[in-house]
Amino acid sequence: MRATPSAASTASKLPTVAAAFWVMKIAATTLGETAGDLLSMTLHIGYAAASATLLGAFCVLFGLQLAARRHHPPLYWLVILATSTAGTTMSDYMDRTLGLGYAKGAILLVTALLGILGAWRLTTGSLAVDRVTTRKAEVFYWLAILLSNTLGTALGDFLADSSGLGFAGGAALIGGLLTLVLLATFFTSLSRVLLFWVAFVLTRPFGATVGDVLTKPREAGGLDLGTAGASAVLAALLVVFVARATLRQRRVTG
Repeated sequence: MRATPSAASTASKLPTVAAAFWVMKIAATTLGETAGDLLSMTLHIGYAAASATLLGAFCVLFGLQLAARRHHPPLYWLVILATSTAGTTMSDYMDRTLGLGYAKGAILLVTALLGILGAWRLTTGSLAVDRVTTRKAEVFYWLAILLSNTLGTALGDFLADSSGLGFAGGAALIGGLLTLVLLATFFTSLSRVLLFWVAFVLTRPFGATVGDVLTKPREAGGLDLGTAGASAVLAALLVVFVARATLRQRRVTG
């Protein structure tokens, strides 16, 4: 029986989750942190206007991703980057402009993320990314990514600014937690779905703290590359990896 358009397979539209995926994810989320700060702070656009602009960009790219019939690495990673940049400014808007603070903002975002994951699980029966085979599951997938990247910004800012660990200390802590997740993947029988989403959430604050290390002044514990310089370096790194993934995809489809 032929599938209807709403139930058409979308599995090939998602990349294989391997080492290169996580390198690109960290690069994209770190770039999202620096680019979001570049737009809202360095260019003085403000958190509200930057959030509206970047959410609009996300909606356009999200629509293109849903309309695509197969995996296009440049499009996929542009949507990831859009969720990261929008997540950066939305988190800053909640925490700073609205005055919620990092803790309250993180609690709200955790609640929203758990709600999305719960609805996804109840609706489709699985949270596994290799089972994203319907349009409905794909929508849940991208909403969960948007919320996890927004949550990661709040967590990263809390670790860097309020925990006393500083930028490098926050990055080291999240890096240690990611190492534990990696070890659990290879040496335990814990759910791979659970470990994937834990790693996906943690890579965002890792990217946020690494972004702070790259951009903040030396007296604050950073490398003082600035938002523009750090964004350029990270964009170049991501372009190289996306080009590599695109060539590989073409070989496979060819």
